[in-house]
Amino acid sequence: MSNEIEIGRGKRARRAYSFDDIAVVPSRRTRDPEEVSVSWQIDAYHFDLPVLAAPMDSVMSPATAVALGRAGGLGVLDLEGLWTRYEDPEPLLAEITQLDPAEATARMQQIYAAPIDPELIRLRLGQIREAGVTVAGALSPQRTQEFWKVVVDAGVDLFVIRGTTVSAEHVSGRAEPLNLKRFIYELDVPVIVGGASTYTAALHLMRTGAAGVLVGFGGGAAHTTRTTLGIHAPMATALADVAAARRDYLDESGGRYVHVIADGGVGRSGDLVRAIACGADAVMLGAALARASDAPGAGWHWGSEAHHPHLPRGERVRVGQVGSLDEVLFGPGKTADGTLNLIGALRRAMATTGYSDLKEFQRVELVVSPYQPR
Repeated sequence: MSNEIEIGRGKRARRAYSFDDIAVVPSRRTRDPEEVSVSWQIDAYHFDLPVLAAPMDSVMSPATAVALGRAGGLGVLDLEGLWTRYEDPEPLLAEITQLDPAEATARMQQIYAAPIDPELIRLRLGQIREAGVTVAGALSPQRTQEFWKVVVDAGVDLFVIRGTTVSAEHVSGRAEPLNLKRFIYELDVPVIVGGASTYTAALHLMRTGAAGVLVGFGGGAAHTTRTTLGIHAPMATALADVAAARRDYLDESGGRYVHVIADGGVGRSGDLVRAIACGADAVMLGAALARASDAPGAGWHWGSEAHHPHLPRGERVRVGQVGSLDEVLFGPGKTADGTLNLIGALRRAMATTGYSDLKEFQRVELVVSPYQPR
C-alpha cells in the first residue's frame, strides 16, 4: 500500500512521520526496569548510556564533556566553537546569554569570526583525555581537510564529521571536495558522519567506511532550516529509512554493522524512546542537555547555524534550566514533562514493553498516534 499523497496533478509526495506522530505499543511481557540494559558499543568503545552530546557551545565544554563521559555517555566537543577560538571563552558565553534578541545573530557572527587556533584544539582535547574518558571532537566537512591532522595528533578516539547534511558525493567546481571514502580509509580512528535523512544518502555514507551515521536534517530546537531553506526531514521516518539502509548494508558488506545515531528532534524522554524504537542505536542530544544547570549555555541554546556568516539557519533560543546534568540523565524527576530522568524513562519504556536491551527494543511495535500529545 502506497503512502504517497497527491500534492497536485504534477507532483506527489510521500507521507513522513515525526516522533509526535507515533507511539510505542506494549507487548504481552513486562520486565523489571533495573534488569534492562541501555548500553551500546561503537567500534572498540563501550558506553553505559546511548547518549552523545551534540557538539554545540551551549551544550559542551571540556568540563561537561568529561562529566558526561564519567556518567557513561559521550561528550562531543565542537572544534570550531568558542573553546578553540578563544583561550578564555567564558566571558563570551556569558555575553551571548545576555544579548538582546534583535542583536543576537549579528553579534554572534562577530564573535565566531575569530580564527580557529590549532593549539587550542590540542589543548581542549588534551583536557578531556587527561580525565580518562573517551575523547570525541567534531568538525564540519568544510573544516575537516584543514584541521583533521591536528585533531588526530591530539589523540581523539572518535572523529565526528557533522553538518546540516553530509553526502558521500559533494560536487564543487570551486575547490576539491572532501573525499569521504578515501579520508576514512586512511584515518586511524573511527568516524561518525552525518547528517543524512534518506535511505540512499545513508547507504552511500555507510559505504565510505563510517562507523556511525548521524540521522537528521535541521530538526533541532535551535534550527530554522525549514523556514530558511524549505527543507525538513521528519525524524521517525528518517530513522526508519536509515535503519533499513543499515540492514541492507549489513547484507551487502558481509556483516559490517554501521551504527545509526538520531541527531535532532530528541528533546524529551519520549522522543528518546521513540528514536530507539525507530531503529537508532543511540541519540545525539542538544536542547535536552542544554537544559542542565551546569551546561555552558546557562539556559540558552544555539548551534553553528545560528551564526553562519552568510545565511543563518538557526537561532539562540531560551530552553531554561531544569536540573543538573545528573538529574537530566538519571533523575529524580521533579516534573512530568520529560525533561528529567531521560535514562530512567528509557528503562521504564523498555521494561513496560518487555525488552531487555536496545537491539531488542528496535523491534518494538509502533502505531501512528490518533492524537497530538500536549
